[in-house]
Amino acid sequence: MLCELDPSACCVLQHHFPDIDLHHDIRTLKKVPKDTELLAGGFPCQDISQAGKTNGIAGRNSGLVGEMFRLLRVGDVPHVLLENVSFILSLGKGHAMRCVTQELEHLGYRWAYRLIDSRSFGLPQRRQRMYLVASRLIEPVELLMEDDCSTVEIEEWRAKACGFYWTEGMRGLGWAVDAVPTLKGGSTIGIPSSPAIWMPDGRIVTPDIRDAERMQGFPADWTKPAERAVRKGFRWKLVGNAVSVPAAEWIGKKLAKGRGAVNMNVFDFNPDGKWPSAAFGGPNQRRLGVSVSVFPKFKERPPLTKFLRFEPKLLSLRATEGFVSRLKVSSLRYPPEFMKALVLHARQMRAQSEPVAA
Repeated sequence: MLCELDPSACCVLQHHFPDIDLHHDIRTLKKVPKDTELLAGGFPCQDISQAGKTNGIAGRNSGLVGEMFRLLRVGDVPHVLLENVSFILSLGKGHAMRCVTQELEHLGYRWAYRLIDSRSFGLPQRRQRMYLVASRLIEPVELLMEDDCSTVEIEEWRAKACGFYWTEGMRGLGWAVDAVPTLKGGSTIGIPSSPAIWMPDGRIVTPDIRDAERMQGFPADWTKPAERAVRKGFRWKLVGNAVSVPAAEWIGKKLAKGRGAVNMNVFDFNPDGKWPSAAFGGPNQRRLGVSVSVFPKFKERPPLTKFLRFEPKLLSLRATEGFVSRLKVSSLRYPPEFMKALVLHARQMRAQSEPVAA
């Protein structure tokens, strides 16, 4: 069974999974199908994300995780998979994580979570998400911590495409070398919220939606069925809200395997503060942090310039000028060449928009 409220997302799900029952509102779902083995959900993060109002786990949207707990109470589901933004680990001095894990423990689940970066699987997107596996039958910590591949962050930007958030410029850049920063959901009225890319040839561009889909591990045009219900811009929301396909595949294979072998470096942590990037616990069990990287694997990927298959769009003059004005008054650090490229791009875009004299 699938459960989804958003009409555009429902169009995509019905197109790709026509034989799967689709329920439209978790609040009206009385129970999950009999013999369900896994309840998986990425509960809304509007109240948890740094980009949201941070109302916390009891917020109007993110509080929907309580509906998942309700379904677990009325159904005998052996395994659970939750996904959310990394900010959940620090929200309210650990309040959100305490709420989620305490409820899971009360229901008899052992749990483990880990921050995982989508770049681990060869995707050119710096996207760290919290994946939590809970189970009554297996040890989740053995599965999530079994693989570890520490890697060095790429800092040398020259001759590489660099992604950034053109909508920012005061508090952050989202700077990513040979990758894009985390793809965002976009606005509720269908205005795309794509990242920008500073190309090695000096162009400032935004990727095509089809390449954004590929950056999440989907085939190009996976979300196109959404256009039956909404404008094309809404597809950015679907892509930004999605889980990176190879990350889900890696966890799915671990669950299918059912057991693992792991030699971990563990440590105590204060649950009344920021939670570590990986940890585990369970009923009557001490909660422990795990020293493990956000890269369970390291798959080689082509340079971002070669990954892009579709012609990107030049960042508009208005967007460029707004970003430059914010960046100039900020205290953010960036290569001087980056500002020069932005100013030159704005000049070229302005020249294209000015009427040619007769």
